Amino acid sequence: MGTNSHSETYTVTQPTLLLPFLLAKLAPQSRTKIKTALVQGSVSVDGTVQTKHDFALNAGSVVEIGERTKPKNAPLNILYEDQWIIVIEKPSGLLSVGNPTTKEENAWHILRQYVREHDAKSDVYVCHRLDQYTSGILLFAKDKDGQMTLRDSWNDYVLDRRYAAVTETVPSPPKAELRSYLAENAAMQVYSTRNPHVGKLAITRYKVVAQNGTMALLDIQICTGRKNQIRVQLSEHGWCIAGDRKYGAKTDPEHRLMLHNNRLVLIHPVTNKEMVFELPVPNIFTKHFKKN
Repeated sequence: MGTNSHSETYTVTQPTLLLPFLLAKLAPQSRTKIKTALVQGSVSVDGTVQTKHDFALNAGSVVEIGERTKPKNAPLNILYEDQWIIVIEKPSGLLSVGNPTTKEENAWHILRQYVREHDAKSDVYVCHRLDQYTSGILLFAKDKDGQMTLRDSWNDYVLDRRYAAVTETVPSPPKAELRSYLAENAAMQVYSTRNPHVGKLAITRYKVVAQNGTMALLDIQICTGRKNQIRVQLSEHGWCIAGDRKYGAKTDPEHRLMLHNNRLVLIHPVTNKEMVFELPVPNIFTKHFKKN
């Protein structure tokens, strides 16, 4: 796995699912502790980080389990790194890439410095972006070919992207698919339109997973990757994301945009293996829905 200080390797002898396999091998460790290790990326199957507890194991597969440690000198939380890609957890407030006024305090610049400390000829290439105040999983390529492969065929390689969001009102119905065309005006404000000649199609699926009478916690899947897509489509229905003043929010309970990219499933652009990355929903999101 490359970033483990200590690991143990097991060969699967008969088909099973990953969580039962781990429970058997790591007994008497608790189920909660093992599931946490999965979410944190401490388990790999045949060399690929795997976080799905119901991942199907085949006879002959090699499962590696170890304590995950941060790579030496890593400035950000690196979820996965090999010679072709690097996947990080971007904190809220950090730009994905630079702009004319912020050329150094951005994820791309920080990672570029990091990889060049190990190899002066190394580089990182932007594959997609997260809004500055959205936190979560962010993918970079480590060569130009990988970047072009992912960018040119994004929908073929990215199988699932999910977000957690807290809205300041409860959506109705509690589960639906939103479709509209998104365009951007001269003030760089994205807006929704029904005219396919003006904007680009955006598709967002949401499900309410918790509510407290006013706010709601949503599980969101995006089927397209348009700028500000989730924020705009929720806002136009009156379900603004808490902290999103740009798109109409009236509340800011945690002094940040309450949107977090917590799941990314992709096909590796070189090995063609399916990779699953997941992060927990931030505590500052879930605490609003805990029963006293």
